[in-house]
Amino acid sequence: MSIEVHRAPVVLSAGRPALVDGAVAVAGGRIVAVGTADEVLAELDPAATRIREHRGALTPGLVNAHTHLQYTDMAEVGSAQHAGFESWMSAFMALYPLPRDWSASAAAGAAIALRSGTTSVAEIVTDAAAGSAVHDAGLHGVAFWEVLGYTDRTWAEGGEERVRAQLSALPSPPATGLSPHAVYSLDTGVIRELSRLSAELGVRQHIHAAESAWEDAYVRSGTGDLAERWRANGRGEFALLQGGGAGTGVIRYLDGLGALGPTTHLAHGIYVDADDRALLRARGVSVALCPRSNRVIGLDAPPVAAYLREGNAIAVGTDSLSSSPSLSIWHDVAALHDIARDQGYADDDLHERLFAAATSGGAHALGLDDTGVLRPDARADLAVFDVSSTDPRDALVELVESGPAEASLTVVGGEIRWAGLAAHERATARV
Repeated sequence: MSIEVHRAPVVLSAGRPALVDGAVAVAGGRIVAVGTADEVLAELDPAATRIREHRGALTPGLVNAHTHLQYTDMAEVGSAQHAGFESWMSAFMALYPLPRDWSASAAAGAAIALRSGTTSVAEIVTDAAAGSAVHDAGLHGVAFWEVLGYTDRTWAEGGEERVRAQLSALPSPPATGLSPHAVYSLDTGVIRELSRLSAELGVRQHIHAAESAWEDAYVRSGTGDLAERWRANGRGEFALLQGGGAGTGVIRYLDGLGALGPTTHLAHGIYVDADDRALLRARGVSVALCPRSNRVIGLDAPPVAAYLREGNAIAVGTDSLSSSPSLSIWHDVAALHDIARDQGYADDDLHERLFAAATSGGAHALGLDDTGVLRPDARADLAVFDVSSTDPRDALVELVESGPAEASLTVVGGEIRWAGLAAHERATARV
């Protein structure tokens, strides 16, 4: 079997010792060896080995735990600064209904993701035309079919049958899942039924949750701007609006509907208190943090320091270009670093933990136990990033605090899916 070895001055993987002059050997789409270059090459047959030498840091492929690639050509919304969720939603809805090629937009987003060093995504698919982008790009992860707008009444009129058909129409790989959009866009019974359906089908769930104070008031008491907007738009039959809210916050409301468990992960998780975070830990729920999207929309920062101190499982998402200036995971990691420090997190492990969130943490959120880490038998999902230092600690700090928007190499399942010109020029082969 032909083996390809990727060699770099620094090799980093969460939970494993950093390597100086390290190497990762790949065959059949899997990692077969990781170690110093001398150790790895000593075990291989030179006649069947191809060596690619890279400059910079070699890492697991990044995992984008929350994105909507189909909104790539709505970047004018994400490049602006909004005063709050209602302002952003108005700008979004002014463009969303206009005719556009969702397939091409999603494909463009997938290409950007690969250029950024991302190898796995939690992709939210709202329009069927965008459903093949992750599959066609060869990315790993989960394509989640987004469900929204159903009342309990309309769900009873064939909703489950429609959702089953829509989900089955998504091409695989990757794995597919269900995304009940949010607590304010689906009736109470529908969220419960979607959780049941996800369990029955054996697929994962992904939910936007605790993203805005607007949403919090809606759930607690059925009041506020969001509640009034929904009533004006003819959604007054939603149970939360009829019943004056649930009397709890978003996290406890979802838990009461059976929506929280180890096969569900949430996006955003901003408006959560200590009890909410404890409940998420108890249920095994990861949270994909999207700080730059929150900032563009005009929301508060997530409680990054509290999540870290209390031991919550976190991942990193970019959201879409309709609410974020780029699809670079490193740019969101840098934002999380600054937020954590501003919130008083002073422990020395911050860089390691945020690096883990962008790799193994995202893989954990998506149920990808063989992704996000460099170890034998794991998927050969790799990325190389230019860094100025060959010292592992300094390279890690550089990636977390100011990582590049673009990788020099992205490898998915052992196949090179993106290589910058410099990477092509530097690669060497030995047969």
